[in-house]
Amino acid sequence: MIRSVAGPASVVAAAALLAGCSSDDGQVEADHTHAPGQGHTSLAVGDGTRVSEVGYSLAGLQVREQPDGTGELRFRIDDFDGEPVTDYVEELTKELHLYVVNDDLTVFRHLHPTRDDDGTWTATFDVPDAGGYRVVTEFIAVDEGGNGDHVVLGRPLALPPGDPGDTAAEDRAVSVTVSEAPTTGANGELRLVVRDAAGEPVSLGTYLGTWAHVTGFHRETGAMVHLHPLGAPEVTEDGSELTFHAEIPDPGDYRLFVQTRVDGFLHTVPVELTVAPSA
Repeated sequence: MIRSVAGPASVVAAAALLAGCSSDDGQVEADHTHAPGQGHTSLAVGDGTRVSEVGYSLAGLQVREQPDGTGELRFRIDDFDGEPVTDYVEELTKELHLYVVNDDLTVFRHLHPTRDDDGTWTATFDVPDAGGYRVVTEFIAVDEGGNGDHVVLGRPLALPPGDPGDTAAEDRAVSVTVSEAPTTGANGELRLVVRDAAGEPVSLGTYLGTWAHVTGFHRETGAMVHLHPLGAPEVTEDGSELTFHAEIPDPGDYRLFVQTRVDGFLHTVPVELTVAPSA
């Protein structure tokens, strides 16, 4: 249950699948409305830098090494009574999204764990280097009133090494560039252009029900932002352009991990972004 509202620094960037609310100054039009049916789900609370938010906690986090050398993460989401949450609303086809990112923002994993009946989540993972990482969970839990509490939790942990060299290096088949950077505030707008290796537009497919997933992290604070396009890409001779409503509270430098499907293959492309304060 959402018992309080976090301050602006804790609000995760979100995007609704709508069109016709953009402008030319890094802002979408004020007072735009999101898609119907969202009135019973709270705004996202948390930015992945805290283990507990509004009564929910990331609990029982364990790392186990599998016989094949891969790792396994196990954890629970506990409610304000300390009981495991077992009732969730699917968001983008999944009950919970799990992100694993290292402190240098060179390794990124977007995972979809499975849940046991007792509320324990399990995910297999592999990372190239041992060291400091952060585990971030994003979910919508159903409260006692039947409404959805959208929450983002995270905590640091040390992980063992895995497959060497598997980092978020530049993708040789797909490139993503920023054509318009957002400013801070509720009405920011981000535009990204996707091209192939020859600099030509690409035909984008969907991934988890949307045209792209953008997960970004503030380089100083580690705060996470999570964005999805407002609609289908606009294809021109310059590339395939996606527009995002970017509600980013804090200015600064971010590293984005853009996940998009091209020719049936999922690509994860790191992109640097600087968010300026709004005027």
